[in-house]
Amino acid sequence: MINFVRTQCLNVGYLSAGDPGGWPVVLLHGFPYDVHAYDGVTEQLVQTGAHVYAPYLRGYGPTRFLRQDTPRSGQQAALGNDLREFVEALGIERPIVAGYDWGGRAACIVAALYPHLVHGLVSCNSYNIQDIEGSIKPLAAEQEHRLWYQYYFHSERGRRGLAENRKALCRLLWQLWSPTWHFTDAIYEQSASAFDNPDFVDVVIHSYRHRFGLVEGDPSLVAIEQKLALQPPITVASVTLDGSDDGVSGGSTQNHARHFTGEHHHVTVPGVGHNLPQEAPDAFTNAILQLHAHETPNALNCSQVK
Repeated sequence: MINFVRTQCLNVGYLSAGDPGGWPVVLLHGFPYDVHAYDGVTEQLVQTGAHVYAPYLRGYGPTRFLRQDTPRSGQQAALGNDLREFVEALGIERPIVAGYDWGGRAACIVAALYPHLVHGLVSCNSYNIQDIEGSIKPLAAEQEHRLWYQYYFHSERGRRGLAENRKALCRLLWQLWSPTWHFTDAIYEQSASAFDNPDFVDVVIHSYRHRFGLVEGDPSLVAIEQKLALQPPITVASVTLDGSDDGVSGGSTQNHARHFTGEHHHVTVPGVGHNLPQEAPDAFTNAILQLHAHETPNALNCSQVK
């Protein structure tokens, strides 16, 4: 059953599972995915006594803006602020925040700017806070070609392509980003229905334009973006994960270690692509459990991890 909670600008739809008195975890999906990426993770966490929350990000599924005049921003400050307000609105006490892609970015932002609110962080692709000022610097050619969809979304042709072909386009991204994951039509359709949200296209397009400094952000979020521009360190205990076959990052992000000044361990999961929690729920769950147990992240032990 979908639950709802109101924040300052959203009516957030979310799934909740487990003992309401259990230890809290907030799971955050990315683009173009939804909360069902965490079905396997949630099942395992609930068995350990966790209370799991999985919100739909702005522009996805049942989550809606409360006002027509609110900018349909997909910028990083919006995602981080949404997570902070979600935690505060529900009174969740120091959850482990865990995510990948957009959701990992939100989790990293809250861990960096509001460490008192969280117990620990699990993030795929490590430090996901964007360096917008430095986005003009080109990457290696092999990595640049992986970002074709971002440059596509910079154009009005790309906006129309997403609006008119969103399910086919997003399915292609699933295939390219997780080349060794053989998902079924049913698995894809279960998540693809979340892309029918009326704000999906606007939020996605704004996200991929803002991160390159091509459009202005929400004026109410300027102060947060200014803090993020300083690339703040993450001081809370963290486990970061990479899939060895991730078609977006193209390799390990363990060189992000300098951004983590608290207890930190990086793990590469073999044979796994971009949608790591859905492809390898055991590895993702194990990272969360190690943080919950207050064990040294270096003790991470999972047969899928090396």
